[in-house]
Amino acid sequence: MSTVSTQNDKATHKTHQPLQIAKRLEKFQTTIFTQMSLLAIKHGAINLGQGFPNFDGPEFVKEAAIQAIRDGKNQYARGYGVPDLNIAIAERFKKDTGLVVDPEKEVTVTSGCTEAIAATVLGLINPGDEVILFAPFYDSYEATLSMAGAKVKSITLRPPNFAVPIEEFKSTISKNTRAILLNTPHNPTGKMFTREELDCIASLCIENDVLVFTDEVYDKLAFDMEHISLASLPGMFERTVTMNSLGKTFSLTGWKIGWAIAPPHLSWGVRQAHAYLTFSTAHPFQYAAAVALRAADSYYAELKRDYMAKKAILVEGLKAVGFKVFPSSGTYFVVVDHTPFGLENDIAFCEYLVKEVGVVAIPTSVFYLNPEEGKNLVRFTFCKDEQTIRSAVERMKQKLRK
Repeated sequence: MSTVSTQNDKATHKTHQPLQIAKRLEKFQTTIFTQMSLLAIKHGAINLGQGFPNFDGPEFVKEAAIQAIRDGKNQYARGYGVPDLNIAIAERFKKDTGLVVDPEKEVTVTSGCTEAIAATVLGLINPGDEVILFAPFYDSYEATLSMAGAKVKSITLRPPNFAVPIEEFKSTISKNTRAILLNTPHNPTGKMFTREELDCIASLCIENDVLVFTDEVYDKLAFDMEHISLASLPGMFERTVTMNSLGKTFSLTGWKIGWAIAPPHLSWGVRQAHAYLTFSTAHPFQYAAAVALRAADSYYAELKRDYMAKKAILVEGLKAVGFKVFPSSGTYFVVVDHTPFGLENDIAFCEYLVKEVGVVAIPTSVFYLNPEEGKNLVRFTFCKDEQTIRSAVERMKQKLRK
């Protein structure tokens, strides 16, 4: 008995050791999305921060997953994707871009686009390689590049239109640049890279023999112009990894089904990293993802109409509250200038907003190498039902004071 008691005492003893983390990650905190979502729960706030829908994905996709589970698709899947999903991804990519890709050699299924990013970076970037980002950028980019030991440079996109500063880009890219990581439609700003901007990026990448990793998870949420995949431009497929996922388009962010499309010589590195990160992705959801990607065009048209209506409610509401609202051509995000309300920076504003007003937004300074560049901006999402958006706007109208 005494032995059991001693073991229990040891098991419950708190040593209060300092937190430990590898140097390559010590500068990064808990993701801002987790922080703000926890604050939303604590304060009973309406969450217009983290980009997950508060409604479910389509029934026909969920039923396909249930059927796959009943059919016994519950053990490890093939490492780079079940054949039917690889084929469906290739079919959708051809329909969207005109490019014909080999589903067996050029498509790799991953656990969400975040893992596609990680597998691409870890599989193709060496320590010391220079990689260019466009700031603000999704927070996993810098963290993953840090894991790979990359040298990160950023080019800042500035309001109101967040255009690419072409001359700065020309002076930044060089023979020392290994890759560019680009996101269009762009989180957090909602910017879509124009054909002119993409042509410039493409020509400089070819001239300097630079790879491009493109995050295109919001490609079906393009409102003001057509989405263009950089890989579809002349001379670019051979140097591009195109990454995407199911979650945003089908409101199934928790399924974590993503993919990377690249020529065989680049897919090799992606697949090797993927094999040692997750090995394979959730098996039954892959069969459902194949069904989803073969949805009729009417599904995508209805999705866009629905989000455009939600966007209009949020944008008009934010303007009525007193924010300066910047244009959003794609994604389900809107960026605003919070400075009319007199808080010192975006962190202070978002803390005030959640605690005193009961609404969650995301401070954008975490998306820059230099946080000062984002201190005036915050991001709201409209991937919520209309009543939730209206309720959040009403709270801000009643409680937010200039």
